[in-house]
Amino acid sequence: MEKYLYKRNSGDYTILMAYPAIEEFALASLGYMWLYKIADSMSGINALRCSTDNIVSAKNIQSIAFSMSFDFDFMGVFGILDKLHIPFYAKDRDESYPLIFAGGPVITTNPRPYEAFFDFMLIGDGENLFPKILDILKSNSKSEALELIGKLEGVYIPDKTAVKATVPLEDVIYTPIISDKGYFKDTFVIEIARGCMNRCAFCTASYTNLPFRSYQYEQIIKAIDLGLEYTNKIALLGAQISAHPNFNEIMHYLEDKIDSGIKLELGISSLRTDSVTPKMVQTLVKGGQKHSTIAIEAASERLRRFINKNLKEQQIIDAVRISRENGLKGLKIYSMIGLPTENQDDIDEFIRLGKILRAENKGFGIEFSFSTFVPKPHTPFQWTKREDTKSLEKKQKYLEKQLAKIGISSKFSSIKWDYWQAVLSRGGSELAPFLVEVYNNGGKIGAYKSALKTLKPEIKQEFELDEVLPWDVLEIYPGKKLLINEYNRLFRRL
Repeated sequence: MEKYLYKRNSGDYTILMAYPAIEEFALASLGYMWLYKIADSMSGINALRCSTDNIVSAKNIQSIAFSMSFDFDFMGVFGILDKLHIPFYAKDRDESYPLIFAGGPVITTNPRPYEAFFDFMLIGDGENLFPKILDILKSNSKSEALELIGKLEGVYIPDKTAVKATVPLEDVIYTPIISDKGYFKDTFVIEIARGCMNRCAFCTASYTNLPFRSYQYEQIIKAIDLGLEYTNKIALLGAQISAHPNFNEIMHYLEDKIDSGIKLELGISSLRTDSVTPKMVQTLVKGGQKHSTIAIEAASERLRRFINKNLKEQQIIDAVRISRENGLKGLKIYSMIGLPTENQDDIDEFIRLGKILRAENKGFGIEFSFSTFVPKPHTPFQWTKREDTKSLEKKQKYLEKQLAKIGISSKFSSIKWDYWQAVLSRGGSELAPFLVEVYNNGGKIGAYKSALKTLKPEIKQEFELDEVLPWDVLEIYPGKKLLINEYNRLFRRL
């Protein structure tokens, strides 16, 4: 069952809002759903939702908008286009085909591998840009619309530099459709802040969303009250939500709701390690949360300092202790292996830290969750080389074995899939035929190997500071010069 929290509209211009994964995930994507709400409530627009398991016929559809959140989403894009019998390449589509464009974190970070497939792409915040695009689309022919849209800030068209669209946060973005079919069933998600002030050297989500912005307290409270009219499940979203200037007041407001008798289920995906407080944890527990996540990135204080993760070991120990003492049943501790300059001593620090945490928190669930470092555009580490797969596999096996000995479970992302994520994230337009070949071969790991052998695309493992990068076509604050300065500062600290 779906509950619409806004007034729907309709019109003669039909746009397919396509999400390149299953509907369960589409309904959980706040950015995608908010842009759908914008289209669905706009006069003159007939907006249709589409996902890989719920494909709408292309008949009479005038445009298709894709939202790409993950590097492997191209598989879903091709899958939808394939079933709609639409050519993948923009050059192969004449006026009879829908105009096809895309946005989302993947496109904002680096549109170059995908530019051959779209008529244009949205770079950055879409909530103000998207209505402008819809106004142009519904009032102009395809060719006229493309010319006008290409002049908007935040729009990327191949061979032209694009400036990222960045907006002040005014009207709170929240789940516009409450659904029992979503990944977060019947949950009302509220974005309370965007970006992160920490600027960890590997984190594209931090750098591409600068400056850190937060919504007004009164707007957030108003959104919470709206959500509670439809569901008792409330979740707060943001990369650094505890940095909101009124975070304690927001938590106090939610706690008062619970104390008043409302059976509110509260969700916060992760806790900022250095800001975990007894009151915060108690409120989460009152709201039914039993487990949470903290991110430490590295167990070695040397390595954390190098990557600009300003976190002391005692703060990690305190975060786990406070979580246990105030009612949580367990914590997932997120970290990485393969960070630049990492050595065996840094790896052994996980074992030493694990022993401390295990000894001081008996009966408390502790799990280390590891990914491998993936260099990303628009970060100080965008030039660095990724560690080779065999070396990472050796570290993974070592950590798995040693952590198990001290009674701590561990999970690891796929090293091979992380490798291909790194390739896609820093690729250029030359990857377009490679992506099509991967899709045609089924999209599994073997498909990548086969496409690599057949097409032999150039895959760069690292870049020079003074070379032109594929994603230099984008102007994103704070800019390349500052990233170079930060890169040099970090490596001088070694």
